[in-house]
Amino acid sequence: MNKPLVQFINVSKTYDGMTRVVDNLQLSIEEGEFVTLLGPSGSGKTTSLMMLAGFEAPTSGQILIGDRDVTLLPPQHRNTGVVFQNYALFPNMNVRDNVGFPLRIRHVGSAEIAERVNKALTMVRMEGFADRAINQLSGGQQQRIALARVLVFEPRVVLMDEPLGALDKQLRQHMQLEIKHLHERLGLTVLFVTHDQEEALTMSDRVAVFHQGIIQQIGSPNDLYERPANRFVAEFLGDNNVYDCDILRREGGLAVVKLSDGQLISAREPEMAEGGKFAVCIRPEAIKLAAPSSTAQSKIRATVEETIYLGQGTKVRARWGSLEVTATFAGRSAASLEKGSTIDLFVDPHDIHLAARN
Repeated sequence: MNKPLVQFINVSKTYDGMTRVVDNLQLSIEEGEFVTLLGPSGSGKTTSLMMLAGFEAPTSGQILIGDRDVTLLPPQHRNTGVVFQNYALFPNMNVRDNVGFPLRIRHVGSAEIAERVNKALTMVRMEGFADRAINQLSGGQQQRIALARVLVFEPRVVLMDEPLGALDKQLRQHMQLEIKHLHERLGLTVLFVTHDQEEALTMSDRVAVFHQGIIQQIGSPNDLYERPANRFVAEFLGDNNVYDCDILRREGGLAVVKLSDGQLISAREPEMAEGGKFAVCIRPEAIKLAAPSSTAQSKIRATVEETIYLGQGTKVRARWGSLEVTATFAGRSAASLEKGSTIDLFVDPHDIHLAARN
């Protein structure tokens, strides 16, 4: 394993001496990795990024970039570049001067500035806009210029704090892919902050899910989505049906569990020790419509409460005993279901995950 480029070592942050906004953060980022800090507002993700940038000082702990301890260094001495949500572009400068600004304050020669500005604008596909005023650019174009202004001085780490939050959905999705492709093409090391789960899953090599200043789980998007470590991650990351349960027994590689209302269901055996409190997690897309004659062990008989047309499919909310279950069906297979009708649903036990209850 390569030595990490960025390390947070036992980093904590408190503003009042009592409540820890970030609580004993341990996080390592490899060179060339795209890591996203994901969580709700107030979970500590932006504070963590700002401590790495140097705009906030840790209350305790150590931050390293390479072999260098940067914990107490001011921002301009860390060789990090930050892209903010509001872009922070200078309205009185044109595009060329905005992008070249970080080089001018580093006393780079004018010929080299011109060359590097052109190169940075080409990277973000804005080479024909050098003479434009900032107020002549769309939101997506301003976002690209803000990114070019960071890339122009070749920082070791690019930090992005909700940089797509001001864009409409279609442009946001387009820019997610643009940034991801730029990261792959240039080998950038990126620390990205967002509260948008889809954004995190789309862009990241690894995602760290924050809650109350603590990383609840870190891993690949697939790991977090398919195998959430606890109830918070399961409920925060995408749609999920989550129910408290107790493990009764293990048989045939599966766990038989009792739900909070007494119903029994089989799930794939958890990768955790005996005992403890568990929650069963069923993704809506893992639920299938079963034929009425089916005798499948994991068949769920439910009563339709609501159908929601999604265009590419249908979301169905139903009552399963005393529990509510949500299923998502592709195509038109569920379009004709009526409120109050009884349906049989099937879930492969291997698609049912057990997580810590928290």
